[in-house]
Amino acid sequence: MDLHAVDRGPDDNKYLVSPKAAWFAFAMTIALMIFDYVDRQIIVSLFPHLKAEWGLSDKQLAGLVSIVSITVAVGGIPIALIADRFSRVKSIVVMATAWSLATISCMFVRSYPALFAARAVVGAGEAGYGSVGAGLIASHFPARMRGTLMAGFFAAASFGSVLGVLLGGVIADRWGWKAAFGLVGFPGLVFALLYLFVSDYKTVELTPKLDAASRSLGGTIRHVAQVLARSRTMLWVCIAAPAQLIVVSAVWAWLPSFLVRSHGMTPQAAGIRAAMVVLAGAVGSILWGAVADRIGRRRGPGAKLRTVAVLCLATMLVISFAFGSPALGIVLSDSAQFGLIVLGGLMMVCHVGPASAAVIDVTHPGVRSTGASVLSLFQNLFGLALGPFVAGALSDSLGLQAALTITPLAGLIAVFAFLRAATTYEVDAARASDPLIIKAEALHAKA
Repeated sequence: MDLHAVDRGPDDNKYLVSPKAAWFAFAMTIALMIFDYVDRQIIVSLFPHLKAEWGLSDKQLAGLVSIVSITVAVGGIPIALIADRFSRVKSIVVMATAWSLATISCMFVRSYPALFAARAVVGAGEAGYGSVGAGLIASHFPARMRGTLMAGFFAAASFGSVLGVLLGGVIADRWGWKAAFGLVGFPGLVFALLYLFVSDYKTVELTPKLDAASRSLGGTIRHVAQVLARSRTMLWVCIAAPAQLIVVSAVWAWLPSFLVRSHGMTPQAAGIRAAMVVLAGAVGSILWGAVADRIGRRRGPGAKLRTVAVLCLATMLVISFAFGSPALGIVLSDSAQFGLIVLGGLMMVCHVGPASAAVIDVTHPGVRSTGASVLSLFQNLFGLALGPFVAGALSDSLGLQAALTITPLAGLIAVFAFLRAATTYEVDAARASDPLIIKAEALHAKA
């Protein structure tokens, strides 16, 4: 095989399609990401209603959040595998249709097991969307824009969470908690159909080794293990990102309940306050993604992840102090405490864009969706699923305020792992895009 016959994927310095088509794809992918998280997060503002009507424990309530992340994690790699080998656009259409219908079905449940099962199906529909959408966006735009675009894409998750928390409280207070699921589920169906007009990109030719690995789930899992072993950057990012998401998911899931229990707010008022914190995270995600990109251009790729590590440390200190100040003998006013929580919210989602961009940068162009799904698996299973459940379990034992003080300490793991990832980022990114190395690996696979 001629060296230049090894497909390195779309030209990383140019748009894959016309800028207009690329931005349309970006806008549609953002829109579906918003409804993905509206459907995912609406449940947290309904916790007070569910606890009052069904007498659920905090662990049971947390299970309604965690099961979505678990099914997303389990289904992410198989779906990304299908999308990478066939059609990303059609895969996304099917996914969006499935999770929207599952959300609508939640309005008809009459018991906790039925609601739990419906939420599991929501997660199954959403599985793979983040990684496939990220891979599609990354391939449509020049590499220099990836960090900012990934931050924008994943900030849409924050905006969707804001809408989910806000709409859930408002709709439930007016028409009941079941109506909330129905009203937020239908728009996703509309955008799913519109997504058929998005431009896909041709599957990149793989080296023999990658082609063999991507033909089965078992082969993909073995390849994932090999990639994690070979790419230290990806390994450490897959540790760091979920650790930070433990902090994010715990605060997002339990803040409405905390405000109801500790400050005597109505569920609607608590939902509005919690939505402000999530909105701060959305703004912060874009802001810190752009800041990290700028620092990376000046000081090298590793500097991006070092910046994120500093922000993760600051988040931990601010959030733990905001909830734990009474244990230190410091009495904060309600407004001062909430101000600190908003500040923490502004910083806590700092990692999503840079982490996703780093994984894409160190992954072969032909399996970017699959590579991103590895990060998604770790983030959902060990971050988004774990955070609410750990905080819920601690709340049943120690109280919700103590739980929200302790859980942010997971950010220390993120700090350490991002600093380690920064030391190998540049080398691993060069390996992933170097045709000489790709060619050598292909010849090695044949030997």
